[in-house]
Amino acid sequence: MEEMKSSHWQYTPNNSPQPLPKSPFVCTRTDLLSLEFELTNGEEIQINELKQEVSQAKLNGTTLDEFLTANSAPSIGERMPILLLGELANPFQLSRLNLGIIPVICVRLTGLCRTYADSLDSRMVRPGVHHVTLARTSGWWEVTHLAFATLPQMKAMVTWLNNGKRGDWRGVKANEGSIRVENQPQLRHPSVESITWDGKIETCTDEEPEANGPLFDISQIMIPIHTNYGCYDSRGKIIRCIHVGQRDFHSNYFRRGSSKRWQDILDIV
Repeated sequence: MEEMKSSHWQYTPNNSPQPLPKSPFVCTRTDLLSLEFELTNGEEIQINELKQEVSQAKLNGTTLDEFLTANSAPSIGERMPILLLGELANPFQLSRLNLGIIPVICVRLTGLCRTYADSLDSRMVRPGVHHVTLARTSGWWEVTHLAFATLPQMKAMVTWLNNGKRGDWRGVKANEGSIRVENQPQLRHPSVESITWDGKIETCTDEEPEANGPLFDISQIMIPIHTNYGCYDSRGKIIRCIHVGQRDFHSNYFRRGSSKRWQDILDIV
């Protein structure tokens, strides 16, 4: 990934959640920097072990923790992992929140998919951004982003989703699905044709590619989700971000269906 000013990222939030950076990165208030991180050893690791490995990732010839120290930023040990499901992983938007330094790696979700919340945020663009939430799908997998943020940074992210008010977004921890380090950001995702529906439940029948990074505990990961109506429901089916982009969703799906309650699409701790 080419290093650049965060404000020069060519894809504005109304194009999120695709396309987003395809490799690990660090976003500062002004810059988007490439992060060299790969972790292939072991079948399962603890969160503290993952944080230690990330702290040693290379950034401009130095380790990430050395970079954080040099910039008077909290170390990885002082940060917690949070999933960036949609435009929060967009460097243009992430830098606009003025949060400071945010390291981000790529992870693979299994049994869970990114989908559009039943809401529209028109603060920055017209017709607006559809924020992204999480829902279960048996057999599904996809690549997304995991950030390491301080508690104030995480609270600021959720506050922004809620437009500065106490609203429908909150941070939760999932009690289902799995997550692992993903070393192939261009990993193949399931096709539309692989999704079967029995009238009540959708299931992915595609064969998941072999794992290439260690598994870790998803119940230790903070996830911002929409807790009013949950996700959008198109005739009983989930609209997955991998298959349908923001503009396509707004033009061809939004307000042409109903919604699923968040309690029906995700179990939390």
